[in-house]
Amino acid sequence: MSKRNQHVVPHKGGGWAVRGAGAERATAVHGTQSAAIDQARSIAQHQHTELLIHGADGRIRERDSHGRDPFPPKG
Repeated sequence: MSKRNQHVVPHKGGGWAVRGAGAERATAVHGTQSAAIDQARSIAQHQHTELLIHGADGRIRERDSHGRDPFPPKG
């Protein structure tokens, strides 16, 4: 299984889709954005990737990293 950042995006047919970066098809479609975020966060935590939440306009409005970020950050 490849590790892909998870995106929560508006779905064409209504609702919200969870989609892996670069994927043509949605992993899942939910009626609410919060349900889609919950599933995408779970996937991102399991895969140690980043969660990107898009607004209704399609622009990224929030990011949440679940990778192995160094703490404290360098620099």
